[in-house]
Amino acid sequence: MTYKVSDDVSALRLNEAEPVASVLQQVAVLLATRQGEVPFYREFGLPQKFLDKPVNVARPLLYLEVKEALERFVPQAELIGLEIIVDETQPGCVVPIVEVRIKDEQ
Repeated sequence: MTYKVSDDVSALRLNEAEPVASVLQQVAVLLATRQGEVPFYREFGLPQKFLDKPVNVARPLLYLEVKEALERFVPQAELIGLEIIVDETQPGCVVPIVEVRIKDEQ
């Protein structure tokens, strides 16, 4: 089964007991975190080299960043696909939606 996750962390729950929900939360937090923002864990997050690039250039850069970050920080999630939603109401604002599969999901 695959799941779609965005960088929306508004429904974040601490100590999530459900394993799938926990992994999906980890993915959302990863997407919402710029590398260097977390004290004492500066390498966590996305480097965001895709910023200020045209969408056709940003998409492959973002895909690679997400894939590498998931492999490193959330190895339970496998990247299946990436969609970029361009927010027309906020120029320059894009929302990444990733599709992941949870490895060894019961």
